[in-house]
Amino acid sequence: MISARIVRTGLLLAALVAVLVLTIRYDGYHGDPAGLFWWYVACWLLFAGALWSLRRVSARHAAAVALLGGIAVAATGLTAAPRTSTDSFRYAWDGRVQAAGISPYDHTPRDPALVFLRDGWLFPSGAACAEPDMTRIAGPSGQVRCTRINRPGVHTIYPPVAEGYFLLVHSVSLDGSRHKPLQVGGALLSIGTTAALLLVLRRRGDVRCAAYWAWCPAIPVEAVNNAHIDVLGALLTVVALGVVARHRGWGGALLGAAVATKLLPVVVVPGALGGVRRVRDAAAVLLPAAVVTAMVYLPYVLVSQKSVLGYLGGYVAEEGYDDTSSAKNRFALLRLVLPDDWTLPVLAVVLASVVWWVVWRGDPERPWSGALLVTGSVFLLLTPGYSWYALLLIALVALDGRWEWLTVALAGAAKYVLAPAFDDGYAVGTTAYAIAACAVLMGWAVRRSDTGGEFRGGRRATAMSMAPEPTGGPGPCSRTGEGSES
Repeated sequence: MISARIVRTGLLLAALVAVLVLTIRYDGYHGDPAGLFWWYVACWLLFAGALWSLRRVSARHAAAVALLGGIAVAATGLTAAPRTSTDSFRYAWDGRVQAAGISPYDHTPRDPALVFLRDGWLFPSGAACAEPDMTRIAGPSGQVRCTRINRPGVHTIYPPVAEGYFLLVHSVSLDGSRHKPLQVGGALLSIGTTAALLLVLRRRGDVRCAAYWAWCPAIPVEAVNNAHIDVLGALLTVVALGVVARHRGWGGALLGAAVATKLLPVVVVPGALGGVRRVRDAAAVLLPAAVVTAMVYLPYVLVSQKSVLGYLGGYVAEEGYDDTSSAKNRFALLRLVLPDDWTLPVLAVVLASVVWWVVWRGDPERPWSGALLVTGSVFLLLTPGYSWYALLLIALVALDGRWEWLTVALAGAAKYVLAPAFDDGYAVGTTAYAIAACAVLMGWAVRRSDTGGEFRGGRRATAMSMAPEPTGGPGPCSRTGEGSES
């Protein structure tokens, strides 16, 4: 017999799915960013309600509920063309270029040498060029055309595992399918990540924590509708951290593949080294990671005439990561209290301290705990403006159970979507990340009060323990892994 708690959770999930469909189909990113963000808020509130309800569902039923709900949530991202990002158009182009036997790193989309690969979808003309996010380019015989691809004058930035994925999707796509294959790929990768989380958590945690990923509104928006490649990086990271706790070499190899997908997963490496005391143990993780990264880059290095790093250096400069004087809203929380000249040195010291703490005090049985601390700290210190970067963070939250870090993902969405609705958009991002930082500190304080003084695994439970036990707080994860159900 289905219990009332499962029915209640199912009803909340149904409401979440319905509102997600309306949100994704609402084309307000350019015309009504404030209205679109209110739809986001509604989704996140329903997400929180569903999580609260799931905490009372027994662990033996929770895996099926989380997985089925995750499938329904992911499917909502398929209900519209990409709404808030044009990155997937570059993915489609890179796949097409590779299928023609050309390195994606050698030519920009604007390059006349690749005119023969252009079609009316990625390179429209006429009235379509008046749509938002279109970039004018020179067409054949002096015609003026446009493209959906952002930054068409720069070389691709994506690492080789991502490029291999783009080629794979292109190879299995039907003619005229346009954006759908990448969206379907994103949905499958999202569901695969949920399955990987359930497998890892079944051995070392509470399976209900998988719902942090499976039901999060950011998944259908960023991983499916916008089809961001970050979802593949998140999947590989989850599998890598699950494996590295049992076999360092294979886990390190998978981490190398994750880094060669989006680079950002490099921030989880300290977590994978948590508790390591011997050089050979660290090498058992780092060497396979380096070898895999080098191996997947090598074929592209051999066939490419241009740098396989592409636009990476230009992107770092464009986003202000290398110069606080042009940093826009970068390092926003640090710059609230520090002069610009101090920002980068203090950032380096703080991050080095966090990494040292994670490596020295981390729990090798729960590498994702340290990985979450480092990754979350990077987000709060760098205050990135692209909401899809947080897919990695959400996956780590699902592994570890510290729900308060989800507020960092919501802050990124606020900065990306809501800022254009205000004259001072930078203040929106700074405020959103400041609220997220406060939420994280509150969660830390609550966990410290819950664990104060007790010992776990022979170590005192400190304020920033790398292996915190899930508490009975707002999230679905319980201390014992079993919920009550009548």
